[in-house]
Amino acid sequence: MRIAMVSEHASPLAAPGGPDSGGQNVHVRELSRALAADGHEVTVLTRRDSADLPETVPLCPGVTVRHVTAGPPTAIPKDELVAHVPALADELARLWTAEPPDIVHAHFWMSGLAATAAVRAPDVPLVQTFHALGVVKQRHQGGDDTSPQGRITAEQVVARRADRVIATCEDELLELTRMGTPRQRISVVPCGVDLDLFTPQGPALPRTQRPRLVTIGRLVRRKGVDEVIEALARVPEAELLVAGGPPAGQDPAADPDLRRLHEVAERAGVASRVRFLGAVAREDVPALLRSADAVVCAPWYEPFGMVPLEAMACGRAVVASEVGGMIDSVVHRVTGLHVPPRRPDELGRVLRRLVAETAMCAGYGMAGRDRAVSRYSWPRVAAATAAVYRDVLAGRAARTAASTGRRPIATAGSR
Repeated sequence: MRIAMVSEHASPLAAPGGPDSGGQNVHVRELSRALAADGHEVTVLTRRDSADLPETVPLCPGVTVRHVTAGPPTAIPKDELVAHVPALADELARLWTAEPPDIVHAHFWMSGLAATAAVRAPDVPLVQTFHALGVVKQRHQGGDDTSPQGRITAEQVVARRADRVIATCEDELLELTRMGTPRQRISVVPCGVDLDLFTPQGPALPRTQRPRLVTIGRLVRRKGVDEVIEALARVPEAELLVAGGPPAGQDPAADPDLRRLHEVAERAGVASRVRFLGAVAREDVPALLRSADAVVCAPWYEPFGMVPLEAMACGRAVVASEVGGMIDSVVHRVTGLHVPPRRPDELGRVLRRLVAETAMCAGYGMAGRDRAVSRYSWPRVAAATAAVYRDVLAGRAARTAASTGRRPIATAGSR
């Protein structure tokens, strides 16, 4: 199949960890690579955010990243990109009219908004993955939600117009049906994990004598790092390593999120037991995870959550908020423990018990590795995604045949 991936703000070439760079970048990159390894041809279309970027960049054999001009060629915050969606749609339509792909897969709502307009001229089927839903974000963040006005309505429109919507977990499936998406047009395909990079064997970051907890991700308030730090007060024997945010050694006053977390640690009386590592290169993340007794992921909400998978693949116990995709990936009392979000008291109680039970940590870690291998490899995720593409293409072919009275024939995307 010739597959066009649209990821307007999340380039697969960008390193995760920036203000608008995270799981979607990794998802698009690894899914594209796995699809190409299975013989498909993938073009990832992402917005040009620098005048110095070449038009195309080869990512790996079978995957090309194409920079599309939509608005000024400079970095623009994600929530301010909606004004440039029409320009993105026009450019996509021009490219696809000249050389239509077999199928388009849009990632995030603004990509979907552009793609729904662009696929009309060449009449190409569209698959949509939202990665996060505005209705969920609004529910949990309220007045702090910076999403553009009209996002929720736009997502409803995209979900209705797409040939298929891919949800990454059962919780998202329920949210999609509540917003009016027909169940028969939703498929559930999870995110994946690189099982060659994230392994139990390999180097580990040096340790102290204390039990070690690790949390990784952006430092914005909704990611729940504040609650993890507050919970540490109830685990007096443990240390906490926080990875994410600006480079290590930067003055906390220069970054509002880092300054806030330092203040939280001081108020909780745990500043001497919290280490802020700053941004950690992706290739160094496995060594950090392997050094942990338990990895803590305590966001208020999480569409899927890749860090729990990466920790499980490294054979580490996971303590995770019982929200979103982590309800599916982390099996309570099998690969780790669930906790209610925004409850540092309960999180502290669970962590204190867990770090005291080294055999329990080891058992959860072994079960986590088994689960990651059996369910979440990128080749498995890519195969499930390609099956969705083939089903969409077959449905299109059958409807066309029914309308013309002709028998369906094999298409270029049916292999």
